[in-house]
Amino acid sequence: MPNYFKKKKDDKEMTAIEIQGNSQSSYRADYQSYIGRKMFFIFVMIVLIVLLVAFIVTIGPLNISVLDVYRIILSRLFPGYFAVEGLPVQVVWNIRIPRIVAGIMAGSGMGICGCVMQAVLKNPLASPFTLGISAGAGFGVAVAAVLGIGVIGGPYLLVGNAFLFAMLCSFIIIALASFKGATSETMILAGIAINYLFGSLSDLFRYFATDQQLRVMVDWGMGDLSAFSWQNFLLLLVLFAICVPLLYLKANDLNIMAVGDENAKSLGIDTNRVRMYSMLVASLLIATIVCFTGTIAFIGLVAPHMARMMIGSDHKYLFPASGLLGAITLMSADAVGMNLLESVMIPTGIMTSMLGVPFFLYLILKRKRREFW
Repeated sequence: MPNYFKKKKDDKEMTAIEIQGNSQSSYRADYQSYIGRKMFFIFVMIVLIVLLVAFIVTIGPLNISVLDVYRIILSRLFPGYFAVEGLPVQVVWNIRIPRIVAGIMAGSGMGICGCVMQAVLKNPLASPFTLGISAGAGFGVAVAAVLGIGVIGGPYLLVGNAFLFAMLCSFIIIALASFKGATSETMILAGIAINYLFGSLSDLFRYFATDQQLRVMVDWGMGDLSAFSWQNFLLLLVLFAICVPLLYLKANDLNIMAVGDENAKSLGIDTNRVRMYSMLVASLLIATIVCFTGTIAFIGLVAPHMARMMIGSDHKYLFPASGLLGAITLMSADAVGMNLLESVMIPTGIMTSMLGVPFFLYLILKRKRREFW
């Protein structure tokens, strides 16, 4: 009899172990499926960018086929093997492809930086535009246009001033936050104050500007990708290669900070240091982008929200998804602005809001019962 009861007990223990093992296997399979869906979404976005590039590069007043485009690109990469010459080469290589590359780099940078700022400040309205970084760059352009004063002369006068004052704005926000305590509320309030300050100073310069000076300021303020060229590509590429990995290293910390600063501190994370570090790196990247593209306010605000609606709030996947959606949105808006009217190119900053806001509202209304933040 004792052996019988001992055997029944062993059978129950074995059954419990098997159930626990099956449960763990089920959770592991569900988690892998969950991650797989995120990776699949990112892969689809990459494929969509490739298809958009192949389509956008062919549209315009000069009719060029996809095969001609690839032949032109290959002729540049492998000189002597593909004989291509004439006007299509100049149009594709010096006009269309630089704008597409600018759209990809600027859009992805704005999306990633907007995602970082929203995570750091725990505010869905945080973006380079709302925090005053774009306003600081705009004031730098106003100083260069009206007074002719800049850190760099010649053709880079506007670009140099825009970068300098954008970074100055970021340093003021970070300095105020570190003096008062680098909480998310302090940084948001400091950013709003700086936004109004530089915006009012820019308006003051507009009031005293001549027609030509005012035109320069207005054109830059509308946002456009035409200032980008192959000479700027290496600079942006280097900054991307430095800043994006540095931001991605803090993805896990930002995930933990989402549950509150106190909980994050209890797990050994210095929230103030992570906040200052992330804001500084993101500001460096966005200041470089804004000084070439002008004020494009929509991408950094909405691309992270669209990505969050699609794949959730895990920043390890939210960062690349925000960048890819930002690139797609900016590329598409720029292509429509260039080709919507035959004789006029609509500034990119106008088209991003006109096309992106309705789509974003559609996503909000479609999934209104779900909480994303």
